[in-house]
Amino acid sequence: MSALEIGLAALAAALALALVRQLRELGKLRRWARQPRLGDPPEAPGGWGEAFNALHRHRRTSLRRRRQLAQLIVRSRRAAQALPYGVTILDGAMRLDWCNAAAQIHLGIDPERDRGAPIANFLRQPEFAAYLASRDFAQALRLRAGELTLALQFVAFEEDAWLLLSRDVTGEERIETVRRDFVANVSHELKTPLTVLSGFLETIGDLKLDAQRVRDYVGLMRPQAERMKRLIEDLLALSALEHSPPPREERVRVAPLLERLRTEAVQLSAGKHRISLEALGEHDLAGAESEIASAFTNLVSNAVSYTPAGGEIRIRWRSGAEGGEFSVEDTGIGIQPEHIARLTERFYRVDRGRSRETGGTGLGLAIVKHVLGRHQAVLDVRSTPGKGSCFCVRFPPSRLLAAAQKVPG
Repeated sequence: MSALEIGLAALAAALALALVRQLRELGKLRRWARQPRLGDPPEAPGGWGEAFNALHRHRRTSLRRRRQLAQLIVRSRRAAQALPYGVTILDGAMRLDWCNAAAQIHLGIDPERDRGAPIANFLRQPEFAAYLASRDFAQALRLRAGELTLALQFVAFEEDAWLLLSRDVTGEERIETVRRDFVANVSHELKTPLTVLSGFLETIGDLKLDAQRVRDYVGLMRPQAERMKRLIEDLLALSALEHSPPPREERVRVAPLLERLRTEAVQLSAGKHRISLEALGEHDLAGAESEIASAFTNLVSNAVSYTPAGGEIRIRWRSGAEGGEFSVEDTGIGIQPEHIARLTERFYRVDRGRSRETGGTGLGLAIVKHVLGRHQAVLDVRSTPGKGSCFCVRFPPSRLLAAAQKVPG
């Protein structure tokens, strides 16, 4: 065999060996690439080693970015879960992709079961369907969903994805209703006496009346002016209670307060009712005396006003380890059950005509409610129509002080 042939054979053998080596490294790469979960690339010498090392660095960088992205997604979802607002992610066809806990409550969604379902499946009101079809989402839509009132608004955040933001505005709507009712009631309460006063003033100004007739008209005008004065005073008192700091922690001497309440009840009754006072316990109260006295006086005067002549009014005080209890019980006209829960609402009256006859403004029990709330006390009302009512105020033990003066029995 010639030297040339030997050289060619050696070259062929070297090339074959190199090819085998390359095929072996390529096989390593294929096996590595086919793994369900990629591990570290195989090791190899030379150029393959450099390529595998580059793949290894790329894989580590990719893994780090994927971990960062996963952490960002987790943090974003945690942040969305912590929001007090409902957040629902929808695809371009308005189908559910994900929602936070608030949205689950608002819309009744199960994110696992309902994934891929159209959002219209969960809000079937015609107003929502029209809102969705309009694609005009500049303004939020207010919608009643069960017991909740929701403010809903779509926000585009990707080319083929939407956010549906939902907010529970039930409390806001209730406050707005109370505000509208309050304005309407104040206007109505002031309109009647002002109309009367205006009419009499026009009459006095237009006609030549003798002095006696003028005095008669003034006498008719005075109760209307007093009525407006009481209304404004009660409104100011209520406003002061709502915006003033917590009550002063002064001693409210129960003994003289009870005696004063009984005396006032007797004077207001003018002998038309039997009035009794019963007290057990040796405690005073801690709080603002003017506020507590106002609340108690209101309850006593209501009992006198709504109890027919010949009826009975019982004022009671009890105190002990469980707290203090002040109650006013009467044998008056009573209250229907459906009215009891609303008695402390502003201007709420069971019988408007009778309330005006007794001089009431419709704010007395609202003031009582605020006073008691400021002293951690609660009002319990029990009543039977035609037989009478019992208004009971309960103070916690923390509001009791050892009596400085014996409570009258």
